Amino acid sequence: MMKQNEQDSQVDCYRMMRLIRTVETQLSKLFADSEVPGFIHLSIGQEAVAAGVMAALDARDTMATNHRGHGHVIARGIDLDMFFMEIMGRAGGICGGRSGSMHVADMERGIIGANGIVGAGIPIALGSALAHSLRKTGGIAVVFFGDGAMAEGVLHETLNMASLWSLPLLFVCENNGWSEFSPTKDQFAAELGDLAAAFKIPHQLVDGNDVAAVSSVAKKLVGEVRTGQPRVFECKTHRVRGHYEGDPQKYRPADEVASGSDIDPLERAELLLKKQGMTQAGLEGIITGIEDRVALSIEKAKAGKQPDFASALADVYTAKG
Repeated sequence: MMKQNEQDSQVDCYRMMRLIRTVETQLSKLFADSEVPGFIHLSIGQEAVAAGVMAALDARDTMATNHRGHGHVIARGIDLDMFFMEIMGRAGGICGGRSGSMHVADMERGIIGANGIVGAGIPIALGSALAHSLRKTGGIAVVFFGDGAMAEGVLHETLNMASLWSLPLLFVCENNGWSEFSPTKDQFAAELGDLAAAFKIPHQLVDGNDVAAVSSVAKKLVGEVRTGQPRVFECKTHRVRGHYEGDPQKYRPADEVASGSDIDPLERAELLLKKQGMTQAGLEGIITGIEDRVALSIEKAKAGKQPDFASALADVYTAKG
């Protein structure tokens, strides 16, 4: 029989996945209504990875993410009001409205930044892991990257250094099968597990759409990484939306796109929770509460002030004198 704390943990993971899904569904609408400047890349269908991994971390830890990083920062606990203001370019955003979707950072929560360059967060996380090691913080660094980064030399270099220096770094690969517009098999000839083995780093593969499995393995790996041993965690998942919002996806077989509904991490979690005794009314209560919370944050963001032009140079140039 499942222990109460394990069931509570699964409910918490479901709440987080539902929050991420609701936020990104609303961002899609806001983008279509020209309320969001620039491009956005949604992680709909991949929520289990963010929720499961973040649930294993504590306040000492740091994390770097990528261009598809909304779910990661939300699961890390970023202020939702300030998050929406940031994505919508408002002065009250977590970065003053200057970072936008692909560069969200919040040092108070250990979020050392998203990045629009493929693989660029990997060496940043390496530096953070080195800092944890030298300062003996007891914390670890986590970096999220997609399968599109597996062919990047910076990943190979970072694996090498993390192994040589025994750094507390957890590599999390969200393998959704696509590198922008190309299937993974067409742009990377090896397997991530073999690459990790070349640098003597243990690799673990999991169904990235099963939040209970992701959470369980993440907890184990985080414990191992805290001892100063890097690990590679590969989560096979599914990209429901295009590479970017508005991507027509003409390069992608229609049946492959549609298959996402069969493996939806939220639907799978709901089925499990119902088997454990949660009622439909209970699930609907969670969903309604989250929808109301997100709607309030959006209204606050819409009412937020536009950044003052003079602030555009903030954190870019040192003031004279």
